[in-house]
Amino acid sequence: MTTSRLRRMTSFIVMDVLERAQELERQGIDVVHLEVGEPDFDAPACVKAALCRALAEGHTHYTHSLGLPVLREAICADYHRRYGVQIQPENVIVFSGTSPAMMALFAALLDPGDETIISDPHYACYPNFIRFVDGVPVMVPIDEADGFQYRPEAIAAKITPRTKAVFINSPANPTGNLLSAERMAAIAGLGPHVISDEIYHGLVYEGQARSILEFTDRAFVLNGFSKLYAMTGLRLGYLISPPDYVRAIQKIAQNFFISANAPVQYAGLAALTDPSAEAETARMRETYNQRRLFMIQRLQLMGLGITVPPTGAFYVFANARHIGADSYKLAFDILEKVHVGVTPGIDFGQGGEGYLRFSYANSMENIARGMDRLERYLKLES
Repeated sequence: MTTSRLRRMTSFIVMDVLERAQELERQGIDVVHLEVGEPDFDAPACVKAALCRALAEGHTHYTHSLGLPVLREAICADYHRRYGVQIQPENVIVFSGTSPAMMALFAALLDPGDETIISDPHYACYPNFIRFVDGVPVMVPIDEADGFQYRPEAIAAKITPRTKAVFINSPANPTGNLLSAERMAAIAGLGPHVISDEIYHGLVYEGQARSILEFTDRAFVLNGFSKLYAMTGLRLGYLISPPDYVRAIQKIAQNFFISANAPVQYAGLAALTDPSAEAETARMRETYNQRRLFMIQRLQLMGLGITVPPTGAFYVFANARHIGADSYKLAFDILEKVHVGVTPGIDFGQGGEGYLRFSYANSMENIARGMDRLERYLKLES
């Protein structure tokens, strides 16, 4: 018998899709993967070299629970270079990915019954992190016609005495859209802390990603190396915290995680400081952009709704309500009939129902094959 905490937890549906796709592949069926948000690129060469060098030099022991001081200094320098903000290294906590960082953040921030406002649709796991510590996720719908932009006035209407934070994500998963600077500034002025998931920063093709730290110091920033530097399997992320929460979060890190992987922290240092890493990520970004434009065009020609083309991350969130109102059923039907993995919009909240998320973190050849198969599916179903 599981705990009530786990009974409240939903599955991560994209993983259900992936695991069924893998079952089909074990049967010898070719599947095109457009469901998972994982870069298909290798990590930059300097990152791999730094990782190997750290192992060879014996960096295989615990580090400071906040992370290597030199890495935290590099994170501060990176944010100053990109956004002009001043961060102190003692306010940076390094984790093995942003997921444990998020867990530690909510454990430090929320008492049972405390509320965090999130958008609907949203990254699938946000509500589960909040509920796991007996917090309450409060949904604010965001609309395709408004470019999936948070409306500050809609957020303000949901604020109560139990509201501890407003959660933003720009560029966003699943929509790929950026939050405007004007709305970020307005959200920062609402009163509660702001939690900003900035994991897709650096993957922007039109416009400019802004850090919440440009607008307020009452903010927590989640970021890491998985997406921009194609380091998903190396598991390295960090949290930038207001000073008065650092010690509480550090105690959680000490007790539950001890420290992030030492050699991987040296790899992250290379990602931030070696000029060759920036050159490689620039090439990745240009390739993503070519795929983005191709996928948007193909999906629109098939009649899927994309009112506001995504300009960041590596997702297209397409309205498929005219094909099927049940996105879960539709996604698995596509997988079984034409062997293309896509993510049902319901994975991202009730506001995502009727949509499908397509990832272009795959080769142009595979994306083209996936689009051809999807086109065949739509013709069969029409």
